[in-house]
Amino acid sequence: MVRTLLLFVTLLLFVTLLVPPAQAFELQPFSASYTADFKNAPFAGTAERSLAQLRDGSWELRFEAAMLVARLTERSRFRIEQGALVPVSYQYSRNGLGSSRTVEQDFDWSTRQILGLRKGKAYRVPLHRGLLDRSTYQLALQQDVARGKTSMTYQVLDETEVETYDFRVLGEENVRTRAGLIRALKVERVRDPGQSRRQTTLWFAPSWNYLLVRLHQRENDGKEYQIMLKSGEVNGEAVKGR
Repeated sequence: MVRTLLLFVTLLLFVTLLVPPAQAFELQPFSASYTADFKNAPFAGTAERSLAQLRDGSWELRFEAAMLVARLTERSRFRIEQGALVPVSYQYSRNGLGSSRTVEQDFDWSTRQILGLRKGKAYRVPLHRGLLDRSTYQLALQQDVARGKTSMTYQVLDETEVETYDFRVLGEENVRTRAGLIRALKVERVRDPGQSRRQTTLWFAPSWNYLLVRLHQRENDGKEYQIMLKSGEVNGEAVKGR
């Protein structure tokens, strides 16, 4: 059960926005609710994700997921400098089934150090321009697609290690959601097939500032998971399909 929750959370951590290449990159507040279906499993999960601008001009990306008695929360605060996303802090917490887990990261740009706390133990990681946390890379993906890129690579701090995340754009498809039929851009996570057979595909809605509307993942063991948009709001407007 714990492994299933972690897989569910891993899927939802891909939630992101993208902007059409013809438009300038601009963050817009959003909120979205999702349902998750697990093939051959008698239960489903839910998740909420939102982006809001704070009074000091910085931004906060929040995520909450729940399944049965387990719960996960994630919060990232960042600012924008000369068009670049600059992480300020990142917090992660998981409670419920199995052992609890917390991660805290403060990005100290004055000393070029990330001050982290994981399972009660402090650690430091060198900080350099372009390094993102597990939430802000999603908005960097939005920015790059807005610039017309079809292939993207990011350096992401995944707890105590810096990982490389690769994506590519595949094309367009229509996706039927609870909000209606929505035209979407299809994007996939690129992995080395020699190291992992996991497949992750995402669909984003151009008409709704590229809000995520569907995500499908096939694990190495063949298990499949799907996340679908239940309802959403972008810049104050409710998401509606055809």
